[in-house]
Amino acid sequence: MTEFVFRPHVAVIGGGPAGLACAEILSARGCAVSVVEQMPTMGRKLLMAGRGGLNLTHGEAAERFATRYGAARPMLSRALAAFTPQDMVAWAEGLGQPCFTGSSGRVFPRAMKASPLLRAWLARLAGRGVRLLTRHRWEGWDAAGRLRVTGPGGPACWRVNATVLAMGGASWARLGSDGAWRERLLGLGVDVAPFAPANCGFVTDWGTDFTTRFAGTPLRGISLALEGGPSVRGEAVVTQAGIEGGAVYALSAAIRDRIARDGHALVHVDLRPALDVADIATRLARVRARESLSNTLRKALRLAPEAIALLREGGDGPPPRDPTALARRVKAVPVVLRAPAALDRAISVAGGIAWSALDERLMLRARPGVFAAGEMLDWEAPTGGYLLQGCMATGRLAGEGAWEWLRDSLRGRYPSAP
Repeated sequence: MTEFVFRPHVAVIGGGPAGLACAEILSARGCAVSVVEQMPTMGRKLLMAGRGGLNLTHGEAAERFATRYGAARPMLSRALAAFTPQDMVAWAEGLGQPCFTGSSGRVFPRAMKASPLLRAWLARLAGRGVRLLTRHRWEGWDAAGRLRVTGPGGPACWRVNATVLAMGGASWARLGSDGAWRERLLGLGVDVAPFAPANCGFVTDWGTDFTTRFAGTPLRGISLALEGGPSVRGEAVVTQAGIEGGAVYALSAAIRDRIARDGHALVHVDLRPALDVADIATRLARVRARESLSNTLRKALRLAPEAIALLREGGDGPPPRDPTALARRVKAVPVVLRAPAALDRAISVAGGIAWSALDERLMLRARPGVFAAGEMLDWEAPTGGYLLQGCMATGRLAGEGAWEWLRDSLRGRYPSAP
């Protein structure tokens, strides 16, 4: 007689990196796993990230890496210790995607694409028997505690042994992260912090002529500083409404908080961060006084047209012609930022399920047997590989937590339970 072996059934809601990482852990433990994704395909936001080369993680020292998670660092420490950047590289290479570390410390697959990695990952999960269900939407629970799911065949109720929620935050709704889950969890008594844009652009008061000429144009090789706060070197992009790009994203949390406090934030753009004021003034003084301002800046500093236009745009009046005063303006072009750009345009979000609403296994205190991971949790991090690392690490931790809870709760009820 064949012995019946009980396999707990776990539903993972969300087919992004956190959900798939969770499914990988649970399927390896022998669970029957169903991944529910409302979009037509899995991993859409991962594929979008791959358009820029798929920055998997970052190769900096562990102590510095951990600081990138700000106030959430203590809560994320267990997840990040269990799945380190080195583990991320080993995982990707185990899927046939060798990696390399760039000069900035960022780690990428050599293919510089997300699609080969995602295909190999989904194939591994399918080979373990994971059901990958697209065009299926989670609708909460019925009165009997069954999972309500609506798919192409209509609504259904599932009785599962555990559920992991990994539905993302509230940015890029067209990729599946619409934040619609927030009200449902609030109705269940789960504390959810309001969403706020992270790694986002900002709105300012550009003149019409400036945006007509330069919207969409990058400002390369600059340094951006928040008044009285941090600075960062990188690149920014002029938008119709304001400014965005890597240097802006790196300061976005501090800028957002300053706007919330003061109603605006003053940043300074250094157009030539490799030179000091004295060097710039000397170069400016060498140009003949009869030259126009544009020619002076172009000849002395090789400033691009967009940088010269920004110099004219920033400040309360036209740029000074005195070499030293002009050099100071080149080193600190003032730009007043009025508000974050639209939440749905943000690369990621702050806010989400409060850490106080979760136990150490990432299980909802208000709903035993239900776990949460990824951008649904209240944390943020800069771009540079930290976002994907955090999503994957919390997804795996939620998977381990669900496994431990299943093992403890089902043992004794089923002789063959894990």
